[in-house]
Amino acid sequence: MRVYELARDLGMDSKELLQQALDLGIEVKTASSGLDDDSAELLRLAVAGEEPVAEVAEVVEPELEVPGAATEETEPIGVESEQTPASAAQTEIELVSIPQGATVAEFADALGVAAKDVVAALLTRGLPVGVGQAMPADAIEPVAESFGFLVDVEAPPAAPAVADRPVFDDDESQLSPRPPVVTVMGHVDHGKTTLLDTIRKTSVVEGEQGGITQHIGAYRVDVNGRLITFIDTPGHEAFTTLRARGANITDIVVLVVAANDGVMPQTIEAIAHAKAANVKMIVAVNKIDLPGAEPLRVRTELTEHDVITEELGGDVPSVEISALNGTGVDELLEVVDLIAQLEDYRGNPATEASGVVVEAQVERGKGAVASVIVQRGTLRTGDAFVAGAASGRARALMDENGNQVKEAGPSTPVQIMGWDEVPAAGDYFTVVENDREARRIATERQEEMKTLSQAMPTARDRLQGLLDQLRSEEATLNLIVKADAQGSLEALRGSIVKIEREGGKIQVLHGAVGGINENDVTLAEVTESVIIGFNVRPEPKARKAAEEAGVEIRTYGIIYELLDEIEQMLVGQLAPEEHEQVLGTAEVRAVFKVPRAGTVAGCYVIEGVVQRAARARLIRDGVVIHDGVIGSLKRFKDDVREVAAGFECGIGLENYNDIKEGDSIEAYLIREVART
Repeated sequence: MRVYELARDLGMDSKELLQQALDLGIEVKTASSGLDDDSAELLRLAVAGEEPVAEVAEVVEPELEVPGAATEETEPIGVESEQTPASAAQTEIELVSIPQGATVAEFADALGVAAKDVVAALLTRGLPVGVGQAMPADAIEPVAESFGFLVDVEAPPAAPAVADRPVFDDDESQLSPRPPVVTVMGHVDHGKTTLLDTIRKTSVVEGEQGGITQHIGAYRVDVNGRLITFIDTPGHEAFTTLRARGANITDIVVLVVAANDGVMPQTIEAIAHAKAANVKMIVAVNKIDLPGAEPLRVRTELTEHDVITEELGGDVPSVEISALNGTGVDELLEVVDLIAQLEDYRGNPATEASGVVVEAQVERGKGAVASVIVQRGTLRTGDAFVAGAASGRARALMDENGNQVKEAGPSTPVQIMGWDEVPAAGDYFTVVENDREARRIATERQEEMKTLSQAMPTARDRLQGLLDQLRSEEATLNLIVKADAQGSLEALRGSIVKIEREGGKIQVLHGAVGGINENDVTLAEVTESVIIGFNVRPEPKARKAAEEAGVEIRTYGIIYELLDEIEQMLVGQLAPEEHEQVLGTAEVRAVFKVPRAGTVAGCYVIEGVVQRAARARLIRDGVVIHDGVIGSLKRFKDDVREVAAGFECGIGLENYNDIKEGDSIEAYLIREVART
């Protein structure tokens, strides 16, 4: 029987019956399509609204999916009330699992129904989808329910925006010795690059601007037939940036201290970073050939920062060297090699490669390139990889001498060409099965990074989280303390460590003299610390970095207020606070003596706005010299209320004249804000 013949018998339009058949999941295309006896009987029942229980059970037993649809049609006219146990059993819901992105054929196979029936069900919903195409996400549940099933869509595990540091669980038999990774750190001009230059027997300093390292490089040297990998860092920013992203690739830190200069601010920073990373340390006392060199004084000063060398009864090796003429360098390498042998650094070369991006940039003729250190496995030309939200395929691998290599094993530095975009320093790279998988992971991480950036905690949220943790369990509140003078710093250290509370304590991770800089913010982010400033101010770049990272910076001018507030943090009794709003910063470029008006500073506003009558700090070399009020503000000869960034102006401070070229004037307001 054909559709139009059944429509004539039922006294209805062929088009209406055709639509009824499609709604019931009966595969028909036109009014001339043929119908088998079971389908014709089902259509008669649906149109007439009659459903003899026994007959229906017999008709629909072979195809369980059809009664589900028929029941939906007949439900308004009371068929449900006449169901028998046999028909009720057919409506039981079964739960099936379907992988995300399953095709129509896979979907039908999971439900145990014919693919043509699923296609027909999709067509009734206006979705012309073929058997080999993916099931529309919004149609999975309703189509499955029409066949009497509930579905659980299994999504693949999302790739994290920044991969956690991998924990390798390799069998001992798979491990083989690998070279140690050594980072050279120290104060500027204390001889870090010169030392590496001497070690490598190549001239690196001549190619650098002003003799100061401008980028990170990784190099290997041979010591008694054993390799050592060195990382050259610009100050400590790179080292800490890698750590901020969880990438502790360094095994040993060589701390370079000039014998004629002693422990300097960046030396103290280097010690703090090395201790936070929990890595082995070797002290290299450099420039011993210069007049005024006092190696013993250097070792004594280091004890003030809990670095006690072996000569003074401690456990930190120290070597006296002259990086310029090579004195003691061989002995230093032997000490590094000895520590490496004692620590027995090992890695698994027989697996997919993974490691850390050390630096990345775009080079003319090469595109996006990245220097990496392989931590595990062997990286080969042609491997597909992903690092953070960047992916690619290794078109070429270059060693530290610019030579092309075919593969790189554990602790080997190599430059990779073939990135789709520039990765971030500190990202973990991993080799994956193919380009498609790499792009999928990179895309998922991009989406997650967008989500994370929108949910970035503020400095207040971060501080509150630290305090909640401190009050609820055994915990440590980490502080980074910056002060205007060494005496103030020592007094603060001594007073802060005396503040105690049951179940918690305060630890000063780093203390130094000078303004709050970006290094302090980065260290605070890594160690989850609060930055405390006493008579010092954060640099504009440091303030911006702290806002982006959610790092809390608190500054004080009275030591008792500082100590009281820290104590209040511990007991959770934060009183309403005075909230400081920085308006802008101006740089003093000239100083004029004006009769009866005193000293007027010719300034250029570099950030924000400067307002007349606002409070102002005069800052010299990062230290607050004066805190007062802006008494006069002029543009040319006119008095103005405010001057915006990018304009010059004349600023006079009330009752203060000791202004010098190069000073900074920071304008701010104080607002009382109730704490929550």
